[in-house]
Amino acid sequence: MIKKENHVRIIFHIDMNAYFCSVACILYPSLRGEAFAIGRENTYKGVISTASYEARALGIHAAMPISEAYKIKPDLKVISIDYRYYQDYHNKFVNIIKEYSNLIEVASIDELYADMTDISKSKHPIVLAKEIQLRLLKELGLSCSIGIAPTLFLAKMASDIKKPLGITVIRKKDVKDILYPLSVKEIFGIGKKTYPKLINGGINTIAEFMMPENKDRIISIIGDNSYNYVINHILGNSSNIIDPNRYSDSSSISTSQTYDVFLSSLSEILYEMRRMTRELCSKMKSKDYYTKTVNITLRDDNFHTITRQDTLDEYSNDFQSLYEVITNLVEDNYSFEKRYRLVGVGFSNILHESELPIEYNLFTINDKDVKAENINNIISMFQQKYGKNIIYRKKDKND
Repeated sequence: MIKKENHVRIIFHIDMNAYFCSVACILYPSLRGEAFAIGRENTYKGVISTASYEARALGIHAAMPISEAYKIKPDLKVISIDYRYYQDYHNKFVNIIKEYSNLIEVASIDELYADMTDISKSKHPIVLAKEIQLRLLKELGLSCSIGIAPTLFLAKMASDIKKPLGITVIRKKDVKDILYPLSVKEIFGIGKKTYPKLINGGINTIAEFMMPENKDRIISIIGDNSYNYVINHILGNSSNIIDPNRYSDSSSISTSQTYDVFLSSLSEILYEMRRMTRELCSKMKSKDYYTKTVNITLRDDNFHTITRQDTLDEYSNDFQSLYEVITNLVEDNYSFEKRYRLVGVGFSNILHESELPIEYNLFTINDKDVKAENINNIISMFQQKYGKNIIYRKKDKND
């Protein structure tokens, strides 16, 4: 039972299971039970965006080059789906959760935090979580895992424990029983490059991470700040505040994150930037925005910051296209000798769909009146510059 005390917040972290693949299965039911991946079709270029559980069982995973995935399974199905379908199901997912709480923080297109403290006064949180799972499955065809805890960090840790369709409750007093037996690689915020160092240093489990006698050894690996950050978060001494505006629109569409546990590998950085790119693409698509300029930010452990940008040939809000540009920028500027405390992604030179420049010609203009108006404008321009006899429009018998 979850003890309901006024000062204890009840935070849900709702994480959609294999979201992109789940949406693909809704659109193409024949994919259910198949090993497939989301990425660029009919090419060996690019990387896997995500893979179905069946493909993951074969060793195919997100950020893997498509060429490598085909080596594992030559007949792997790689499909690409219009992002608006993902956004559409995201909106439906969020709207269902809004029926239960007005304190919602969207973390990405397939996960959110919700403060369920008020509604939990009349309905037990586990009953509530089961109801939400059933509704999402029945109404949308999407499965999710839900973590319930007094802080955002613990709720996130809880939702990762049982997948798919898991519900896990972590109270502060449950931390030792539930989290301590887990591998250190399960700590949210510990990078893929960092946890092997901890394991090589003899720190295999969260329990071993929390032992006071291991403090100096751990600090020698990840540093004092990172050590204290992880300790406090695991003990439940971290934020329980849901901020609905944390990811709201701003004049510059960008996002960044500072890591107490530094990122030290290219794969870690690209993994984080992929998440950020999805977040920003989701935001742009929901508002019908397009970008033409992509920028990245990298700040190393010596606080040296670089920003790099690239300009596209045309406006886009396509995740795969924008992430490919970001990947190239990172690969050109990443140094394997450095550790990074902050990474960020941003889009500028942004226009609404209605503001996008259109190159008019006789094939893109469908409306007769608009077509005629533009033709007359072109003729007038030439006549003013070169004389009235240089070009003119022959009158139609119906004019």
